[in-house]
Amino acid sequence: MMRATAPVMVIAAALIVYYVYIPLPNTLSEPWKLMLLDATFRGVQDMCHLVQQLGLGHHLKALNFVITMFEMLAPQSSEMVEVTDTSFDGVQVRVFEPKNVDGELKRSIIYIHGGGWALGSAKMRSYDHLCRKMAKDMNAVLVSIEYRLVPEVHFPEQINDAYSATKYFLQPEILSQYSVDPNRIAVSGDSAGGNLAAAVTQQLVMDRSINTRLKLQALIYPVLQALDFNTPSYQQNMAAPILYKQVMARFWLEYLNGDPSFVQAMLVNNHTASNLSQLSSIRDRLNWTNLLPQSFIKNYKPVIQVMGSPQVIKELPALLDPRAAPLIADKEILQLLPRAYILTCEHDVLRDDGIMYAKRLEDAGIEVTLDHYEDGFHGAMIFALPPTNFDVGSKIMSNYINWLDKNL
Repeated sequence: MMRATAPVMVIAAALIVYYVYIPLPNTLSEPWKLMLLDATFRGVQDMCHLVQQLGLGHHLKALNFVITMFEMLAPQSSEMVEVTDTSFDGVQVRVFEPKNVDGELKRSIIYIHGGGWALGSAKMRSYDHLCRKMAKDMNAVLVSIEYRLVPEVHFPEQINDAYSATKYFLQPEILSQYSVDPNRIAVSGDSAGGNLAAAVTQQLVMDRSINTRLKLQALIYPVLQALDFNTPSYQQNMAAPILYKQVMARFWLEYLNGDPSFVQAMLVNNHTASNLSQLSSIRDRLNWTNLLPQSFIKNYKPVIQVMGSPQVIKELPALLDPRAAPLIADKEILQLLPRAYILTCEHDVLRDDGIMYAKRLEDAGIEVTLDHYEDGFHGAMIFALPPTNFDVGSKIMSNYINWLDKNL
C-alpha cells in the first residue's frame, strides 16, 4: 500500500510546486510567501470562474464573497478610536474618530479602498486596521467609503458614490459635527481606490459649489489609464503576482461594462492604434518615452499598432473620460490640484501609471512626493496583518502614514 501511495504523493507534490512556483526577481519581498499567496488567489479565481460557467452567479461576486467572508468586521470601538457605520448622501461609510476630547479641530483623511472596482470593502479587517491605525497615530478623523461594486454597478457609479460621500463630508456643518479642520483634509486610496481618489480630487476642483478645498491627495499604486497595456511596467510585470496584465485588462472591461472579447485587442494596444484619430489630442499625455525616467524605461519599446480595433473606443468611450482615466486629464485641471503623494512598487503592472501621473502633475506645477519601493508588489500595503503579512507591506504603511502625519 505504501509503495503505491508514494508515487501518488510525489506526483501531487510536484503538481503543487508547479502551480505555486513562479520565477521571481530576488529583489521581491519574501518571494515564497508571495508565491503561496498568489497561488491561493489564482486557485480561488479559478473556482469562481467555474461558478460562473455553471450558471451559479457572476465570478466577481463569488470572488468577493470568498475574499470578504472571513474578513468583514462590525464597527468595533476601542479605548482610542470610536468606530461607526453611517451613510453620507446615501453612500455607506465607516467613520473612525479619535476619542481624545482636547477641543482642537482634527485633521481628516477620506479613504477609498481598492479591489478592481469589484472587490473589497471598507469593513474588511485589512482596511479597518489601516484606517483605525491612521486615526489613532495621527489623531485624525478617517472616513472610509463603502462604494458599490461590479457587477451590481459599473462606471460611473463607483466614482459617483465616492464623490457624493466626499462632497457631503466637506459641507461646513458636517465638518463641524466631526470637529474637522477644513484646511487639513486629504483624499487617499489604493489601486482602484487610488483611481477613484484621483478622479474625486479632479472633480472637486471643478465643482464651484464646494468652498472647502483639499490640502493633499495620496495615491497608493493607483490605476490611472487603460489606453496603453504595454508600458515598461506592464511588459516587465505582465505575470508578476498578484496583479497580472490580463487580469487588469479584465477588471477594466468589467468596470466599463465592456465586451469581454475586447481583452485581446486591449492587451496588444489595438484599441489605441495610430489610425484612430480621436486619440491624437491625448497621445502626449500617455507618451511614457517622455514621462518616465530612463531607469524605468530600460530597454522596453512602445507597442504602437498601425491599424487597430476602432469598435473598442466606439463602444467604450469612457476609456477617454478622465473620470475613469485621471492620467489623461487636461493640464488646466492638473494645475488646480493639491499637493500629491504617489506610492509605486517596482513589481507592479501599474507602476508606470503612478510615475507618469507624478510627472504630469510636476509639469503642471504641483508639488509631488514619489515614494517608490524596489521590493514592493501590487497590493503590498494591505498585507500587513497575519497570516498574509509582508515586511514590505508594514514598511509601506508606516512610511505612508508618517508622510501624511508630517504634511497634513
